[in-house]
Amino acid sequence: MTEPTVILVAGVSGSGKTTIGTLLAERLGWEYAEADAFHPEANIAKMRAGHPLTDEDRLPWLRSIAAWIGERVTTGRPGVVTSSALKRRYRDLLVDGHAGVRIVLLDGDRDTIAARMRARKGHFFSADLLDSQFADLERPEPDENIATVPVTGTPEETVTHILKALDLSPRPR
Repeated sequence: MTEPTVILVAGVSGSGKTTIGTLLAERLGWEYAEADAFHPEANIAKMRAGHPLTDEDRLPWLRSIAAWIGERVTTGRPGVVTSSALKRRYRDLLVDGHAGVRIVLLDGDRDTIAARMRARKGHFFSADLLDSQFADLERPEPDENIATVPVTGTPEETVTHILKALDLSPRPR
């Protein structure tokens, strides 16, 4: 297996993508990019108003993340990026055939994720939209080679699980 240049941390909203992605990038000494920073303002306004995004809404966002990933792969600059990547076609667009991209799906049940969402403050994505995320989530197929990691442990435990699953060593502290 090719060592990844980019790790895409995926999962429904509230699964811990930002926390885990940030911590993973820190442990590896890689650049980090937050998926929400790639959203057009219209998407954020729509979600803030309590409306789920459509495939059409998501396309410019996914293309922006894919461009970031492609740049890292092309230049050999390792990075960690987050994206819900709920559907296979989204994941295919994001990976774009690059062998150096690995996806990690943060996996949790609806009740666990909903409890996390109710506890977080100041995020534009309402817990009321969680059902739309689970409805859109297409579980990975074996040929996608996605590491599925449970979100039942601490963030540190989850990152350690990811490093083991991808056979990566953190940078020395």
